[in-house]
Amino acid sequence: MVHSHKVLNIPTHNLRLSHTLAKELGISKVLAQVLVNRGIKNTKEAGEFLNIKLDHLLNPDTFTDMSRAVARVRQALKNKEKVMVSGDYDVDGITSLTLVTEVLSGMGVDVMHYMPHRVKEGYGLNKNIIDAARRKGVKLLITVDCGTSNHREIKELNSHNIDTIITDHHQPLNEDLPQALSIINPKTKESGYAYKELAGVGVAYKFCQAVSGKKLFEELDLVSLGTIADVVPLTGENRIIAKEGLARLANTRRQGLKALMEVSGIQGKPTNSTSVSFILGPRLNASGRMDTAELALKLLKSKDYAEALELAKSIDGFNRQRQKVEGQILEEAEAIISRDVNFKEHNIIVIAKEDWHPGVLGIVASKLADRFYRPSIVISMTEGLCKGSARSIKNFHLFDALSECRHLLEAFGGHAHAAGLVISKDSIAEFRQAINKFAKTKLELKDLLPALDVDMELKLSDLNEDVATELEALEPFGASNPEPMFFTRSLRLKGEPQVLGRNPLKFWVTDGEVTHQAIGFGMGGLKDSISVSKEFDMVYTPRIDSWRGDDSIILEAKDLYVRGR
Repeated sequence: MVHSHKVLNIPTHNLRLSHTLAKELGISKVLAQVLVNRGIKNTKEAGEFLNIKLDHLLNPDTFTDMSRAVARVRQALKNKEKVMVSGDYDVDGITSLTLVTEVLSGMGVDVMHYMPHRVKEGYGLNKNIIDAARRKGVKLLITVDCGTSNHREIKELNSHNIDTIITDHHQPLNEDLPQALSIINPKTKESGYAYKELAGVGVAYKFCQAVSGKKLFEELDLVSLGTIADVVPLTGENRIIAKEGLARLANTRRQGLKALMEVSGIQGKPTNSTSVSFILGPRLNASGRMDTAELALKLLKSKDYAEALELAKSIDGFNRQRQKVEGQILEEAEAIISRDVNFKEHNIIVIAKEDWHPGVLGIVASKLADRFYRPSIVISMTEGLCKGSARSIKNFHLFDALSECRHLLEAFGGHAHAAGLVISKDSIAEFRQAINKFAKTKLELKDLLPALDVDMELKLSDLNEDVATELEALEPFGASNPEPMFFTRSLRLKGEPQVLGRNPLKFWVTDGEVTHQAIGFGMGGLKDSISVSKEFDMVYTPRIDSWRGDDSIILEAKDLYVRGR
């Protein structure tokens, strides 16, 4: 072995279904098999996946509680009542808050917002929000991307005659829901809504459609931004939102998004899910991580390009600051793991240290989960209650695990793969033991081995420019719809491989009949191994390389397996 390889998961082919899809839709066997791997069960589903349309979006009125919410907003408009919207401080929450306040304001509603501070107040409703609502004479409070777990706060709002509409997408802790006027959350048992995976901004969008009586397709740039950044499955409605929204994002009318794209260096370049996940999303998140998310909210609402440009520059500065702090904490976290974590005993990493910046714990947890392939929980310790962020791996449901340990937690919430928690300092050691005990009943050794989900084994002759172009119809890529990956055996090197600037390895591969160019990012260290090998196997994603105006295939290597020398 030349380096630490990942386990390859190659699915058993449903040849009958893939042949049917290829024949009836006039597509290649390669695309047909990838569709089957994505859960497509028939020609109708395949056609809808490849040719998504806005009229495939579901009717927002199918939410059981939607009519009650709409009636209450219209009552507020009629009676000139003050309405407050309160949301989360991540990209999903910020886009939700922007959307709802703009739509309500456009209808003539007297609307204001409250954005809690990540470090000082934390996630969800809190006493400061309740006090602000009372002080300002608010009669209706609407939550976005939060609220489902705020039983106590909503009970208090009710006692002050302030009605609450919850719009959220987080998993309820149990069937006991807060006593809000209306709960619009596809994950509640009584939601009535067919698609369960909407992001918080997707739920907010449905609410805005219903309350305004408009399609609001022009707002999909904002909705796609929050949807992709929140890493929800890009299936069903989310796929429509993401694809249609990205097309609008490229030509957005929002001055703030234009300015952010200019500052981050992607203006005029193709706008895809990668642009959102790794460029726009982290910058919008950075202001809330390092200071206050009000800056990002102001950016998204800005009507003046000069003002937006200054805000975007400030946000870009916060992002650089975030990267620096994150790097320091990651280094400290890895040192603690090296010293204290026994991977034979610990299937879950739980680490804590005094005064780690709470704003970057989630990113650090995510990087640790990727590096060590263990669910990772990172806690910042203080004298009072400690805050933590958790990120998981493919086959471990984080929210369920935290539910099993709820007796040791002051608060928690989240999803299968990402969560937040509040814990007392004295409970951390017991929590570490309890969650690892639970994990031993759920995780097998194979779950803890880094793996690559390969779509199919191919010969190089199975690939050409037409097939590579055809695979682009699967975009946008993201959770539950990853970029396709293929596996080819017995390849040989053609010519001398080159190591370029930031350690990518560029080389040509052949199977004796067909030759393609390949590039492996971060694989410069493998140059000598493949140079002296007789042949090797490769996992890769094919792309169309349009450099200098000539379309050709380039294979982006994901792993190389040297077979002999």
